[in-house]
Amino acid sequence: MRRSGQDFAAAGFLHLPGEILMKKKVVVGMSGGVDSSVAALILKEQGYDVIGVTMQIWQDEDRDVVSAHAGCCGLSAVDDARRVASQLDIPYYVMNFKEEFKKYVIDYFVDEYKCGRTPNPCIACNRYVKWESLLTRCMAIGGDYIATGHYARIIQLPNGRYTLQEARGIEKDQTYALYNLTQEQLARTLMPVGEYSKPEIRKIAEDHRLMVAHKPDSQDICFVPDGDYAGYLENEAGLKAVPGDFVDIHGNAIGRHKGIIHYTIGQRKGLGLAMGHPVFVVDIIPETNQVVIGENGDVFSERLICNRLNFMSIEDLTEPMHVKAKIRYNHKGSMCTIRKIDEDLVEAVFDEPVRAVTKGQAVVFYEDDHVLGGGSIC
Repeated sequence: MRRSGQDFAAAGFLHLPGEILMKKKVVVGMSGGVDSSVAALILKEQGYDVIGVTMQIWQDEDRDVVSAHAGCCGLSAVDDARRVASQLDIPYYVMNFKEEFKKYVIDYFVDEYKCGRTPNPCIACNRYVKWESLLTRCMAIGGDYIATGHYARIIQLPNGRYTLQEARGIEKDQTYALYNLTQEQLARTLMPVGEYSKPEIRKIAEDHRLMVAHKPDSQDICFVPDGDYAGYLENEAGLKAVPGDFVDIHGNAIGRHKGIIHYTIGQRKGLGLAMGHPVFVVDIIPETNQVVIGENGDVFSERLICNRLNFMSIEDLTEPMHVKAKIRYNHKGSMCTIRKIDEDLVEAVFDEPVRAVTKGQAVVFYEDDHVLGGGSIC
């Protein structure tokens, strides 16, 4: 069973087995944060020929505007990543991925909101930019692997397929956001920090005096640093919010909304409805520009259907399986039975109703502690 990393002794690094210690070239995606910085450090200590790369994805050429974007790929990320690379004495480059990022992340983000869905741009970025595009360029310069600072572990199962195992520091596990990676991508990826908890990663950074040891984690979508998604869609993407009706679950109009881009399933705050008791968004209907409002119980679902499938630990779902499903990034997971109902459709029936199943979000299926596969909720 191949793993992306191994436990290290408390006082230092324990190298991987000899066959992995060959001088393989690995391109590390460096965000300027502590996780990717320590990933580069670990891999260098393990004997890899490490090259650091930061992906330039920002769409604005104004340095002051870009500097304000403190996300994983803004100018502050470049500055910090370059300093860490200098500390580690590894080559460092900035690669332009603006076109790929706009096509696969920003355009997708806008299109999903147009259709009344709530997208997850980080999943799209992982699959098509941080992996597909970076891996292509890595291969072009003779690289053997790419590596990131994600909290996940890559394993190879007895059936020969690669999958993601939950991180050892489960509280930071990021397998949900990586479910869409392909077999080829997994086979050429290293994720060394998945063997550690976040405090352990910061301790390694401290011990090696990396200047990002205590840098805060980025929280928001990198191209919407203030978290105002509707404002971005209106002001930057030119997507006009068209007011429409709030309706109850029977279709009766009960008020006016500001435009469907302002709402997501399960939302309670900011509705502007005086109903005398808490109410929630239970559905968004773009065809009629309506936002459906209901009680808390109306937000729960017994089943979902997903498409845009990607299977990881298995080649395909050929019979029903009882698995754990996560329907959002911070969801602990709920047990369900999944079955294929069409070529690109899976139905999941939950043991107990789950709250706020949201169109456009990913559902990721787990067997024990590893990813079976997943899809986009429809």
